[in-house]
Order: sequence, then structure tokens, then C-alpha cells
Amino acid sequence: MGKIDSDDEATARLEAALYSAGRPLTIEELIKASGTESRTKTLAIMTNIVKKTKSVFKAIEVASLPDGSYVFQLKPEYNAVIRKYASKPILPTATLKTLSYIAYMQPISSKRLVEVRGSGVYLHLRFLQQLDYIEHQNVGRMKIYTTTDKFQKYFGIQGDKDLLSPLRFNYN
Repeated sequence: MGKIDSDDEATARLEAALYSAGRPLTIEELIKASGTESRTKTLAIMTNIVKKTKSVFKAIEVASLPDGSYVFQLKPEYNAVIRKYASKPILPTATLKTLSYIAYMQPISSKRLVEVRGSGVYLHLRFLQQLDYIEHQNVGRMKIYTTTDKFQKYFGIQGDKDLLSPLRFNYN
């Protein structure tokens, strides 16, 4: 497909990409979506989209994240308001922290999770398993938890490379 010259068309394409992604998009993804083949032009259009959404919408926003990606999202202060209307479950903060810990430290035992997150973790684990974001294997008498493919798809994670931290590499 050829290069897009119209700012209106590029803007529409970026809005469509952000809306449909359901996750943050990197600037590289946004350049492709815009069709402009220009980082400068794409960033300028994104700045306009951010300003436009701030002036028009009260509860939703296009936000620039610290890593340089952009996301179309509900402002966090409205999560409690829409919880009962949401088609996708919105996780309570404590449950989300447990899920984050599992994703970062996996594979991890339920014993270690209780040590770090407290006894409330059992409710979190049950809820996260019902959503199919985590699974466990029995190793002896221990349950070992890991995240699922559904978790990776829902949160826009491309395999292990996005879950690995430099702190967890063995540099020997």
C-alpha cells in the first residue's frame, strides 16, 4: 500500500488502530498504522489526537506512556464506575498486583505468593483462574502458577521476551 498523504486519513487510521488494539501501541506500530512512513508526522498527529481527546472527552483518553507508547483507555478514576457495565472484567488492584507478581516471577508456588502477597492471595488465584489468566501444576504437594496464553493475548504480551526482566537473566 502506498504512502498516505492526507493528515485526516492518517489521523483516522491512528484512531482506528488505538481503539481496536485494546493495548498500548509502540511508535513503530503507530507509524505503520498511520501509513505516513514518517515518525515526525506520526508523532505530530498523535499529539493532536491526545489534545483532541482531552478537550472532547471527560472519561476516556489517549495517553502517552513513559515507554513512548500510546494507549486509548478509560481514565483510571472511572474504573469503579464502569465495573458493572464492562464486557471485559476489570481486576481489583490487589488481584492485579498478584497477577503482575505471578507474571514477573513465574513459575511461582502458592506458598511463596502467600508469603509475599498475604492470605488474600487465595481469592485472587481463584478469580484469576476463572478468567483463565493463570494456571497451575501440582508439583508434589505444591501448586506452581504460571500465566496462560489468554493472559498474554489480553495484555498484549508477545511471548517470554516481554515477561523476562534483565534482573532475572543469568549472566554467567
